[in-house]
Amino acid sequence: MSTTTAPFVQQGDTHKSGVQSRKAESLSQASRTLLHRDANVFLHQALSTPVMNVVEQAEGAYITDLDGKRYLDLHGNGVHHIGYNNPAVIAAIKQQLDAQLSFAPRRYTARVTVDFAEQLVALAPEELDRVLFCPGGSEAIEMAVMLAKRVTGKWKTISFWNQFHGSTYQAATLGGNPHWTTGVGPMVPGAYYVEFPDYYRNPWGLDPSDTEAIDEAYLDQVRTVFRHNPDIAAVVGTPVASTPFIPTAYYWQSVRELCDEYGAFLIFDEIVCGMGRTGRLFACEHYVTPDVLVVGKSLGGGILPFAGILTRDKYNLVSDYSIGHFTHEKSPICSAAAKATLDYIQKNELTAHAEKMGAYLLDGLRQLADHYEQVGHVDGIGLLLSMDLVTDVQTKGRNPDLANAVLEAGLSKGLSFKVIDTNVVSLHPPLILSQAEADQILKSFKQILQTLIKN
Repeated sequence: MSTTTAPFVQQGDTHKSGVQSRKAESLSQASRTLLHRDANVFLHQALSTPVMNVVEQAEGAYITDLDGKRYLDLHGNGVHHIGYNNPAVIAAIKQQLDAQLSFAPRRYTARVTVDFAEQLVALAPEELDRVLFCPGGSEAIEMAVMLAKRVTGKWKTISFWNQFHGSTYQAATLGGNPHWTTGVGPMVPGAYYVEFPDYYRNPWGLDPSDTEAIDEAYLDQVRTVFRHNPDIAAVVGTPVASTPFIPTAYYWQSVRELCDEYGAFLIFDEIVCGMGRTGRLFACEHYVTPDVLVVGKSLGGGILPFAGILTRDKYNLVSDYSIGHFTHEKSPICSAAAKATLDYIQKNELTAHAEKMGAYLLDGLRQLADHYEQVGHVDGIGLLLSMDLVTDVQTKGRNPDLANAVLEAGLSKGLSFKVIDTNVVSLHPPLILSQAEADQILKSFKQILQTLIKN
């Protein structure tokens, strides 16, 4: 029987959270009964079971619980870019089912799969013109790293502490998060870690506005690992972290140059931050083109699980091996959903809309930060936003008590969101967010902070 102390959870609130237990107590008997049944049949794990509520409906930007309470979903597990149950995606799936082609066996392809692959390549940054698909993001990360190792003939990796790339062994190894690696024996060997740029809480106490000095300090970590390890196959990172931490263009340009100098791949994980969320269809468009771009989550329109990698034609060199070989690699039904998702984003100009709505929300949240010292830092890019809640603006001490209180108050006001790193309110609204809904978010947070802080 393991007695290992539970590690710090960066990815969000757990089932042990007081907010979760108080939320469950407020539900109807029918909801509590279903929660009890859920807890009795699923394996318990920190980030998902037991749960705090029952979803009865998910449509557009909203989820509705079993008791009929409606929540504007500002989390959505990263899948609800175009809204839940999007009619265009449902129609595409129905059409594919009616065509009696929901699955393509191994060694076969389908027209819709090729159509989607060509569309994705056409929209991607120049030179990313080969794809490979799989069921989920963890598997896509595995494929990306395996490709890098096969092509370079090297086997080590550089990644960033506490980024989440998935829960399979290579993906969990890359994250370096003890929540996923403690107590399970050796992880994938050859993993080296550096710190991701955090200008607000940089460990050197440098002025957050001095981004070049901070970048150089963080880049020195990458340089040191490369100097001592000539067999680095890839640097793997999320171009914009979910908290969010938003590196400068200089930082990623410098990492790109280091990868080129040492013959390593640059792999960008855009499973969360891609598909229009940052105000660009691909987050790397703010920075540099990687050697491999990983996409997922929202790719299946919030209905079907689908993910994949995009890479350069010159790396099409592994035909004697397999790096994926997944049963649903060329799934017609998933390809139909993904194609409808891309079509919807383009037709409705949701990438530009995300940039506009994100800027509006960011400005409103920063006005709150100007008024409340406990809102230590607000940041965002497109519809990837956060509020860092602190005990003291000088020490920047994390304030999990306030964050949990804000989460609980938000749920009572019909806002569902996530707390990351114990104290950071993380907001990932769908790309279809309306002006009225943005105003609702700002109004609700203003009321919540007024009540809790009483300034």
